[in-house]
Parts: sequence; structure tokens; C-alpha cells
Amino acid sequence: MSDNFQNQEQQVIRPHGKRLGREFAMSFLFSCEMRGETPRAELFDSFFETAVPEYADVDEKTLRRAADYAAKLYVSVALNQEKIDAILSPLCMNWDWMRLSAVDRNIMRVAVAEMLEFDEVPLVVSIDEAVEIARDFSGIEGGNFINGVLNSVKNKLAESGKKSR
Repeated sequence: MSDNFQNQEQQVIRPHGKRLGREFAMSFLFSCEMRGETPRAELFDSFFETAVPEYADVDEKTLRRAADYAAKLYVSVALNQEKIDAILSPLCMNWDWMRLSAVDRNIMRVAVAEMLEFDEVPLVVSIDEAVEIARDFSGIEGGNFINGVLNSVKNKLAESGKKSR
């Protein structure tokens, strides 16, 4: 194996601020759901402070961007959770929404909030990011399931004329 290839293989690429923000939002919402807490700023600040040490190799500017993006996402989910769940639940093909893993539910909630509220993000980017996060946190099957559900959301949004990006 050439030295150049070995160096490329050893290089770990950390996600950008928005990707980390999506991960933080999902993890925070998951944590709140498991504790039966309503997501709010002071809980997020505490959550973020405990999560940061795991990302010691990420520069502070990227972490700040991630925290800001995560806050926008979790607030969007918190304010629109009933609407988001009403969109997602019927698309989960023979799966009871509350019997899905809380990780998968919150990955999809974050993605749909982004699809509905963040016009600067193309729908396919929201889906791709959610699938990658699901594969990291939930496994390949979870990623595949989420991909199918979120593509159905994208199609419904396009059919209704609400979004086509």
C-alpha cells in the first residue's frame, strides 16, 4: 500500500457545522423524549456543554455554527412536532409511529422540520443528511427505512405544491 493511500485512509473527516447541528438536534430531542422533558434553551445549553468534549478535534467556530443550527432545528421541531408527526406517522408503512426507535423518530423529525422551514436547504440534502445520520446512529436498515419515508414526504410536498426544491 502506498504511503499516500495510507495517509488518506487515516485522515478522519469531521462533519461540517450543519451536519453536526443536525446530529446535536436529533440527540437533544432524543434526550428530551427519553426524559419526558420539553425541549428548551437551558436544557439545550446544558446538553451542548456535555456533548462538546466528544468533538475535541472540531474547531470552535464549527461547533458554534453547529450549536446555532441545532437550536434552530430543535425549536422548529418543538413548535411543529404535532404537524411533523402527523406528516410522518401515516408514511411509516405498517409501523406504529411510537414503536419506532426514538432515534429514528427524531432523525425524521429534524429532517422534516428542515424540509418545511429551511428554504435554503434542498429537500434532497435534508434526506441525504438524515440517512447518513441514521446509518451512523441506527444502522443501515434504519437509514434505508428513513430514506423511504422521507422520500415520501418530499413527494407529498411536491404534489401539494408546497415545496419542489
